[in-house]
Amino acid sequence: MFTKILIANRGEIACRVIKTARSMGIRTVAVYSDADASARFVKLADEAYRLGPAPAAESYLKADLILDIARQSGAQAVHPGYGFLSENEDFAAACEAAGIAFIGPPASAIAAMGSKSAAKALMEKANVPLVPGYHGDNQDELFLKAEADNMGYPVLIKASAGGGGKGMRIVERSDDFIAALASCQREARASFGDDKVLVEKYLTRPRHVEIQVFADSLGGCVYLFERDCSVQRRHQKVLEEAPAPHLPAATRQAMGEAAVAAARAVGYVGAGTVEFIMDVESGQFYFMEMNTRLQVEHPVTEMITGQDLVAWQLKVACGQALPLQQQQLAIHGHSIEARIYAEDPDKGFLPATGTLVHLQPPVENAHVRVDTGVLQGDTISPFYDPMIAKLIVWGETREAALQQLDAALAAYQVVGVTTNIRFLRRIAANPAFASGDVDTGLIARYHDSLLPAPAAPSSEQLALLAVGETLAAASNDSHAFGALQGWRLNGTLERRLGFAHGDSRIEVLLRQQQEQQLVSVNGSDIPLRATLQGKQLVANLGGKQISATLVRHGAQRVLFADGERVAVDYLDPYAYEEAGVHGETHMKAPMPGRVVALLAEAGARVVKGEPLLILEAMKMEHTITAPADGKVLAFCFAAGEQVSDGDELVDFEAD
Repeated sequence: MFTKILIANRGEIACRVIKTARSMGIRTVAVYSDADASARFVKLADEAYRLGPAPAAESYLKADLILDIARQSGAQAVHPGYGFLSENEDFAAACEAAGIAFIGPPASAIAAMGSKSAAKALMEKANVPLVPGYHGDNQDELFLKAEADNMGYPVLIKASAGGGGKGMRIVERSDDFIAALASCQREARASFGDDKVLVEKYLTRPRHVEIQVFADSLGGCVYLFERDCSVQRRHQKVLEEAPAPHLPAATRQAMGEAAVAAARAVGYVGAGTVEFIMDVESGQFYFMEMNTRLQVEHPVTEMITGQDLVAWQLKVACGQALPLQQQQLAIHGHSIEARIYAEDPDKGFLPATGTLVHLQPPVENAHVRVDTGVLQGDTISPFYDPMIAKLIVWGETREAALQQLDAALAAYQVVGVTTNIRFLRRIAANPAFASGDVDTGLIARYHDSLLPAPAAPSSEQLALLAVGETLAAASNDSHAFGALQGWRLNGTLERRLGFAHGDSRIEVLLRQQQEQQLVSVNGSDIPLRATLQGKQLVANLGGKQISATLVRHGAQRVLFADGERVAVDYLDPYAYEEAGVHGETHMKAPMPGRVVALLAEAGARVVKGEPLLILEAMKMEHTITAPADGKVLAFCFAAGEQVSDGDELVDFEAD
């Protein structure tokens, strides 16, 4: 077994690998960019070396520098994690040439499966069913459009070297094909340095089911069952679970055996995932691609099999046999993983950046696991994927796992960046998902119920916010409500507090009469008693005892109570009438990024929703559209220029 390994990655997966390595007595070497100098994985590793500036191209993608550090540190092997260099055949070959073990498949296997087009050709020879499509080398736009026209719409354009939903577009009409192709190619070049694409018939109601395979260098190969990853947005996974709900045992076995055959066909070694697309109506499955690395969602497989897949990787990479054979593997219970992201579901899932001023995950136990690379006080930067954590739950049944998931999400507290936690809770509660009736169109089909207009705070929440603000303003120590400076036990004293929620302004009245304290919300008086210790608020509202968390961040006030989160802005009741608010035509950059293309001319008249420019951020393209009917007076940036969060993008005049 290795005694020291280098982890050529960052964040959550680096922390994950360090945890297993430490349990096996293996020392770890971290490499980091300037943006990650104080990151959790750097602190956890036994040694850490600087790579370079924040952009991945100048740090985590510098293969030669990483290998130099491996030699310098005495690391005997490199674990690539996922993303970055994990599926780079040249890096795997360079490790081998340097006499350093690559904890992954041989370069030849990465090459065989690294191109979606080549992989599909290989699977076709092996008689694995394929979705109809064009996977060849001809990349002429008119030729590809003709292929799409012949197979019939909708079609799916995918980056041949891609993954993670990048460089992928669904095209519904022939007229839209050329523009979608150009966008795919731009995104593919930015993410993978390769703009080659393939075109496939798009199944209208598919499931995404993948098989975890593992092979050793001694001829052993097994499958550790399947994961269902159908719940997606923008082709990126949101919830993953194992086993797949309602999958017949015969289909599970057929998919598993096909995945093993695929792995054997390329001389595979290590952990890999063979992804299939399954037609919900017919139950027929088709090969989609093979990921020649550990997957983000591998923990659900660990939870149902009781195996540590990183430990398996380490054992196989140093020449040992697989720990178990196929007949020794069994499914126990059900596991679901939710990806906690810094993103705004109400704004098209735009990535969010900022400092995690308050971060309190649920308590981990045998049923709840949190894999994360961040701590309270860390910053979510624009340079990398905005994942905060992976929340993994387990139950004896799928129903029990769902209950664990909702409770754990309700307990997850984040302030400082917008997150998708509330959105994830709505998916978990969705009747179709709860019953296991899943496909990749679930989020789009239930869009309105999953993304409703933000609800106004309840009277109880407003009362807690008001009393918490009053106590916090007086002192950070514990106080009885009636003991605040200026309050009298005999007589009446009133205090008005103003809050803003969206475009609404809300006033709450606090009163003390005789020895009783009252809070008046929406015309109703509620008796209350409360104390505040740090962020912890304990209140009795009309006889109901409530424990809550109150976080004050600038003008923002965030309350966590009864499993719900509400955020408002505190307003000075004497000043907020004069405060200006931006109208619907105030067009600012929603995040740092680069202007890719301008889609309108200065001086042009446009209608609401018409595309104005394309902004690339975190290797994904985001289209900025007209907020109303009106006129484009000028663009503030040219194509190719960088913008910062909040920069004015367009000088726009609404009708």
